[in-house]
Amino acid sequence: MAALRARYDHLLGTERPAIVEIVSWAAGNGDRSENGDYLYGRKRMREIDRELAHLARRMKTCRMVDPARQEDRSRAWFGATVTIADEDDNQRTLTLVGDDEQDAGKGLIGWSAPLARALRGAAVGDLRRVHLPGGEKEWEVLAISYPDGASG
Repeated sequence: MAALRARYDHLLGTERPAIVEIVSWAAGNGDRSENGDYLYGRKRMREIDRELAHLARRMKTCRMVDPARQEDRSRAWFGATVTIADEDDNQRTLTLVGDDEQDAGKGLIGWSAPLARALRGAAVGDLRRVHLPGGEKEWEVLAISYPDGASG
């Protein structure tokens, strides 16, 4: 939610006013049909307005979930950090996060990702089969943890 709000505020408070200023300046230069600054500025303003509308819809419908308040900590739900191992005993530690927060390099997988869908509701010791583009793979859940205390 904070990232969505920051992007919205940046677009509305910084980028859009700068583009409006450029378009206003370019409009005062005469013929608008061949004015690149004017045409590009109007196009960019439409893109910004479209993104602002999208972000506003997302923020209106999003739901804040505090994983530290998860009651059933024996199973993998939103916000859980899960350690899994494949058939070759290669271990990975992943955290189930919202799709807007996903970052595979940091071990954050989006709630809608195939592996996250397979891990939903899993308990320690469960085997979960995942259908990936490279074929099917089976993972065993080794550990599940949640953050302690209230998150910021």
